[in-house]
Amino acid sequence: MRFFTLLAAFLMLAMAPAAAAQEKTVRLGYFPNLTHAQALIAQNMAAEGQGWFESRVPGVTIEWQPFNAGPSAMESLFAGAVDLSYVGPNPVLNAYVRSKGGVRVVSGAVRGGAGLVVPQASALSEPASFKDKTIATPQLGNTQDIACRSWLTQGGLKVTMTGGDASIIPTANPVILSLFIQGQVDAAWTVEPWLSRLEMEGGGKLIYAEPAETSITTVLSVSEEYAQAEPELVAALAAAHRELTEWIVHNPAEAQKRVADELTKQMHMRQSFPLTLVEHAWPRLVFDNAISRENFQFALEAARDAGFIKGEHDLGKLVESVD
Repeated sequence: MRFFTLLAAFLMLAMAPAAAAQEKTVRLGYFPNLTHAQALIAQNMAAEGQGWFESRVPGVTIEWQPFNAGPSAMESLFAGAVDLSYVGPNPVLNAYVRSKGGVRVVSGAVRGGAGLVVPQASALSEPASFKDKTIATPQLGNTQDIACRSWLTQGGLKVTMTGGDASIIPTANPVILSLFIQGQVDAAWTVEPWLSRLEMEGGGKLIYAEPAETSITTVLSVSEEYAQAEPELVAALAAAHRELTEWIVHNPAEAQKRVADELTKQMHMRQSFPLTLVEHAWPRLVFDNAISRENFQFALEAARDAGFIKGEHDLGKLVESVD
């Protein structure tokens, strides 16, 4: 009996290096916004020992990397600092064009939840009324920055990277809220929960909401290099993400509470992030895994209007299933 006990122990030790070799750490980028609710909820569950991705992709540990906006996330993706990232359509589209196909979108995530807020007493409403006004956006070249520039351009204003008929000031979302409250900007184009914070804390009003029917707000992206190196892993992660999106659709109350709890942690708030604010923002969000090249064609046109992309581009490899 002792012989078999020793043999079993030997075999376990022999197998340990092989098991360890199968362990993988996946670095996943995201923004601490409601439009990246899947990332917030997954982290909140993991903190309770119920990791969503970890339980569905055995042997994987998720390391979460926060970003303020998409261009920074795409830079990190190509630098190998993250493996996959939740991101808006325009930064991933710009990265795809510049790298000649070096990034792929493996799933949709969220539509809606972005728009333009002005002070409650402001008369600003149409693009033409923003002549000589200042609008804050999260980052130069991010999805909301491009949407803002395209909206103004379509409305007849000339907008350049450095000025034009209206001034666009890219800055981090927490700073946008401060500038708005202080009256140092005339408007802000951003995403939830910042839209609702601008309304409820900054006395603002939403005058334009990006239509969920024609635009996407968040997708799950991966570098072409990582997708080719780890096709089965990427497919499994994408499948787990899609399952999480469906869970959010069918469990809105718990999803909202988990998002509020996680934002409290990530924003290092002394008081809990208001659940009422999350509930206020939630109807503006459409959780949807569907994605198509047509979605990105709309984003491509907006990027052309904003002057970030020129000419025609083949989007054939951008949206391609990996499972």
